[in-house]
Amino acid sequence: MSAIRLCLTDPPLRAAGLIMVLQGAIVCSFGPYFSTLAVNAFGFGDRGYAVLLALSSVVAVSASVIGGIRADQTANRRQVTLAAVVALALGMASMTVAPGPWVFAVTAAVLLPVGAVTFGQVFALARMASARHAPEERDAIMAVIRALFALPFVLVLPVWAVVFRQGTPVTAIFPVSLILSAVMLAVLLRYWPRDGATDWQDRPSGLSFRAALAEMGQPRVALRVLALGAVNVSATIYVAIISLVMVAEIGRGTADVALYFGLVAGLEVPFMLLLPRLMRGVDRPLLILAGSVLYGVHVLLLPVLAGSWTVWLLILPAAVGGAVILTVPIAYLQDLMADRPGAGASLMAVQRLAGDVIAALCFAVGTAVAGYGLVACLGVAVAVTAAGALWWMDRRRVPGVDKASA
Repeated sequence: MSAIRLCLTDPPLRAAGLIMVLQGAIVCSFGPYFSTLAVNAFGFGDRGYAVLLALSSVVAVSASVIGGIRADQTANRRQVTLAAVVALALGMASMTVAPGPWVFAVTAAVLLPVGAVTFGQVFALARMASARHAPEERDAIMAVIRALFALPFVLVLPVWAVVFRQGTPVTAIFPVSLILSAVMLAVLLRYWPRDGATDWQDRPSGLSFRAALAEMGQPRVALRVLALGAVNVSATIYVAIISLVMVAEIGRGTADVALYFGLVAGLEVPFMLLLPRLMRGVDRPLLILAGSVLYGVHVLLLPVLAGSWTVWLLILPAAVGGAVILTVPIAYLQDLMADRPGAGASLMAVQRLAGDVIAALCFAVGTAVAGYGLVACLGVAVAVTAAGALWWMDRRRVPGVDKASA
C-alpha cells in the first residue's frame, strides 16, 4: 500500500509514525494500570482516583487546546511538541527516581496529560506533510498513523501480562516508559522538521488566543465536535462493561476478557489500514454512521451473548466498526479547521472529553435503573443518534469535510 510506503520513506511522516508508536507503547503501559496504582499502590482510594482521573482529563484537554493554538500562532510546532515530550519524560523520571503518592499525583494529573499534547501535534505534522502527496493518499496516511498508535496495544500488553505474572511490581512500567520517552525525545530532536525549514508553507495564524478560541467555538465546529464525541460513547461503554459483564455477571475468567479485548484491538489495525482504500469516495459522515451502527451491534449484543461461544462472533463487527469510528473522525476534525492544523488536531482531545462525560452519564443512569444491558442500549442509542445528526448536518456536502478521500 502506497500510504504505508510513504510513512516509511517520507522523513516527516516517518518521524510522526515513530513517535506515535512510542507514545502508544507508553499509553498502553500506563493506562490499564492507572486505577490500580492510584487506588491500591499509592492509597488514594476510589474517590481519590476519581479526582485524579477528572483532573487529568481537564489538564489534557486544556493543554491540547493551548498547545494547538500556540503552535498555530507561532508556527513553532517542533518546540510545542518538544515541551510536551519533556513533560512526559519528566513524569516517568520522577516516578522512577522518587516514587510516592504525591509524585504519582503530579505525574498522573499534570505531567502525563501535558505529554498527551504530542498526540495531536503528531497528527498536525502528518496532515501538513501529507499535503505534499496525492489527495487520495491523505486519509490513508492518517489511517496508517492512527494504526501505529494502536499497534503497541496488541504487542506490548501481552508482554506486560507475562512480566507481571512472574511477580514484577506494576511500578516497573515507569522505568520502561522513561526509556521509551527518552527514545521519543531523541527521535523528535533528530527527525522532526525544524520550524521554518519545512518543505511546506507554515505561517503563524496571526490570531490572538481569544480569537482562536472563538474560532474553535463556532457552532459549525462545536456541534460537530460534540456529535463526534457522542459517537465515541459506544466505544467507551464497551471498555467499561466488558469485564463487568464477562467476569462479574457471567463468571468467565479474566483471560477471556483479555483475549476478547486483544482480538478486537488486533483486528482493528489491519482494518484501519484497509479502510481508506475500500471506502474511497464515500461520504465521511455516512461512513461514520455505518461504523457506529456496526459497532453498536457488537456493544448491544455483548451483554446478551457474553455467556455463549457466539460472543466471539462479535469480534468482527467490533473491529470493523471500531476501525471506522477511531480513524475517520481524525481527518474530519482536521478538515473542520483546515487552516489551523494545531487547533484542528487539538479538537480530538475535546471530542474525547465530550464522549467520556456522556458515557459516564449513560453508565450512571443505566446501572441505577436496570443494569449493564441498559448501559449498552443507552450508549449505542446516543452514538448512532449522534452519527445520524452528523450526517444530517453535512447532508449538503460541505467541501473538504464530506468525502472519505478529500
